[in-house]
Amino acid sequence: MRIRLVAGLAALALVTLSGCGNSGGAEGGQAVALKIMAPASPGGGWDTTSRTAQQAFESIGQKSEVFNVPGAGGTIGLAQLANEKGNGNMLMTMGLVMVGAVETNKSKITLENVTPIAKLTEEYEIVVVPAQSPYQTLQDLVTAWKADPAKIAIAGGSAGGTDHIVAGLLAKAAGIDPKQVNYIAHSGGGEALNALLGNTVAVGISGVSEFAEHVKSGKLRALGVTSPKPVDGLNAPTIKDGGLDVVLANWRGFVAPPELSEDAKKSLTDLVRKMHDSQAWKDAVTKNGWIDTFQTDQAFVDYLASERTRIKGIIAEMGLGT
Repeated sequence: MRIRLVAGLAALALVTLSGCGNSGGAEGGQAVALKIMAPASPGGGWDTTSRTAQQAFESIGQKSEVFNVPGAGGTIGLAQLANEKGNGNMLMTMGLVMVGAVETNKSKITLENVTPIAKLTEEYEIVVVPAQSPYQTLQDLVTAWKADPAKIAIAGGSAGGTDHIVAGLLAKAAGIDPKQVNYIAHSGGGEALNALLGNTVAVGISGVSEFAEHVKSGKLRALGVTSPKPVDGLNAPTIKDGGLDVVLANWRGFVAPPELSEDAKKSLTDLVRKMHDSQAWKDAVTKNGWIDTFQTDQAFVDYLASERTRIKGIIAEMGLGT
């Protein structure tokens, strides 16, 4: 009896220990929660993407938790991630905004210091004004902007990010020196929205999903989207149709800490692939109007390298962050 009891306890201990490791698989769930860093304040695109992914991970049995590390276009979070060497239980949401912020903030930690995992989505940008704004069209805004560039305060995300780049490209297309753009950087789309609704800025630029509901409710007026054709379900012309030749898509993805073992990297990549293939994620992509551009492995590594080169050139040309 005693021998059977000891054997039973040993087997129970073995099962318990085997359930505590981070194997990277999702079948049956995991005892250890996957940590997802949103390197911005709550309410913005990275936060929304992180929490949407959290729900999708949960739908495939993977416990997960989201935490926010705001500041400096995500480079504060990037530096924190770089210190998690070898941690195969953490992801950070990032994207085009961070590529630009690394350049404008002259960050010592760059995206070369972490492990690329996957590109997830793309999303076009939208230019809006408060509902009571005198600017009814993009051309109304351009006329006032050209008359006094400094007077037109534009709210968006972090300096050097996608919103800032769009502001610079719009200025250039309108014949305005991009260095004269009065851009008010915020740590997330939620803060930029508050500035708009509080009428402390004249214009807002962000991802379509962040402002779309407020456009539909009538709190904001859309002057244009940076897509090549109108966005379904949104009453807004394209920027190009409004008279300025600007088309640009933001993108978001996941990176992980540096110095991961090949097994840990593969485990995380496989887990993200399962999340991406879940119905919960597919439904969220449709609901948010995101474009599924999933990429992993060397394809994402190459894409990230090309984006660093492209955005560095745009920022230098626009004089952004100088």
